[in-house]
Order: sequence, then structure tokens, then C-alpha cells
Amino acid sequence: MIRKIITYPHPILVQKASPVTKFDNALHRLISDMIETMFDAPGAGLAANQVGESKRVVVINTSEKEKDEDRQAIALINPEILHAEGSQVDVEGCLSVIEYSTKVTRFQKVTVRAQDASGATREFEAEDFFARVIQHECDHLEGKLFIDRISTLKRSLYKKKLKKILAEEQEKS
Repeated sequence: MIRKIITYPHPILVQKASPVTKFDNALHRLISDMIETMFDAPGAGLAANQVGESKRVVVINTSEKEKDEDRQAIALINPEILHAEGSQVDVEGCLSVIEYSTKVTRFQKVTVRAQDASGATREFEAEDFFARVIQHECDHLEGKLFIDRISTLKRSLYKKKLKKILAEEQEKS
């Protein structure tokens, strides 16, 4: 089921998500819905709080191409970054931050520990774009958005722009 993506400034986006302790059918349904929602958007990743669930769950698109017929994704439950190194700067956007993208500095390589949908723990390394997506989604679980990683000036300009967009939407309805 495709779920509604929560957008900034909704309060759930700035709350720290709760750890997952039950690996049950409800979790599997959430993961399935999140993957379907991410592919529909389309996005590179999605955190549970972006669909209104304050749980430490992220899904990441691992397909080779954007229009890949055999789309693939992974779910990371209770992910944590154990080690990070290097630096990369690239443009980021977010499904929850409408009409805005900008350059953000992230680590180039990360070591991650997470559980899979059955609760098994695994560790792996990620580099470049994959590492960037993992860091972006883990930020969501901490209640951070990519706009929290940019200058105060850029953030305030975005907030002004968003206010105008929301006011225009309000007038239409």
C-alpha cells in the first residue's frame, strides 16, 4: 500500500524514532508499504517517520537503474553507523522537504550495523552514493533533515520559500 509521505514542518520529522523490538507481520507490512511508497515517489530511500511511523526502520533503493524493471530494495532495522571516513559533497533532496535541494557534505564511506526484517544482525560497508543515502536516512531516525546540515541563511531562505508555497496551496483549497 502506498502511504502518504509526511512533509516538513510536520513534528514527527524532528522526533527521534523508537527502536524496533518486535519483528512481526506488522513490521513486514510497514517495510513492504515503505518500499512501495519509495518506488512510487520515486526516491533513493525512505525512513519510517516519513510515513508517520516513529520506528527505526529505513528502506533503500538498491536497483541498478532508476527505471529498473526488477526493482530491488533493502530494509535496515535499528541501523547505526559504527565508523565513517572520508568526505563527499553532492546535491541532496528529500521526499519530505518539498521543492528544495542543495549541496550537503557527507562521509564517503561508512560501516553500518543493522538488523534485517527477521531480526538478524549484520554489518557491512557502504561507499559513495549508497553511503550518502544511508546517512541521510539515519539522520531521519534521529529527527534531523538534510536542511539541518546547511547554513542558517540557506535554511531560513528555504523556510520563507516554503511559507509562500504553503500559503499558495491554502488559497487554492
